[in-house]
Amino acid sequence: MVGPYTLPKLPYAYDALEPSISKEIMELHHSKHHQAYVTNLNKALEASAAALSQGKLHDSAAQLSAIRFNGGGHINHSLFWENLAPASSPDAAEPNATAPKLLAAIDATWGGLDKFQAAFGAALLGIQGSGWGWLVREAATGQLRIVTLANQEAVVAGSEIPILGVDMWEHAYYLLYKNDKASYIKNIWQVINWRTAEARFVGQRDDAFRALKTQAII
Repeated sequence: MVGPYTLPKLPYAYDALEPSISKEIMELHHSKHHQAYVTNLNKALEASAAALSQGKLHDSAAQLSAIRFNGGGHINHSLFWENLAPASSPDAAEPNATAPKLLAAIDATWGGLDKFQAAFGAALLGIQGSGWGWLVREAATGQLRIVTLANQEAVVAGSEIPILGVDMWEHAYYLLYKNDKASYIKNIWQVINWRTAEARFVGQRDDAFRALKTQAII
């Protein structure tokens, strides 16, 4: 059986992203919501493997929906935590210094960081219900694209490298922003880890490629 998977540790304290994201949100989001995806993914994988070992193909296949949903949740959140950083950190505060190649590509594609952020924000606000927005790099062409995905659909499909993502499930923002999604989107740019985004863009971050490998289970 593949797994078991475990909840990754955060690279910062629960209160490190305040005021953009509150300590209460981070505690619940990481220790409860993400943990639930990991727990339920492992349960579904175990049930599927047990059924398969008994030759019960129908029962094994019945776990695929839970594996896809919880596996996607685990992949997306694992990437999400790493693409955030405290606003006081150079990783978040100095994109020109920490992500020069990515910003050059953003400028070539959208005409500047401000225009990219506006386009990304519009895409996020266009999500109906729960989902995610991602900046991805096409593996074959190197081109940047903004994609939105419903629920916990995994960001990677074998041909796209995740650069940075924003969680648009209510549990990511509602305790602080209520229904004001626009303010959440505006403020999250203060805690984006541009150093991580740059490393993913140039192919130096293993987490983006581990996500591609993990995608094989879902």
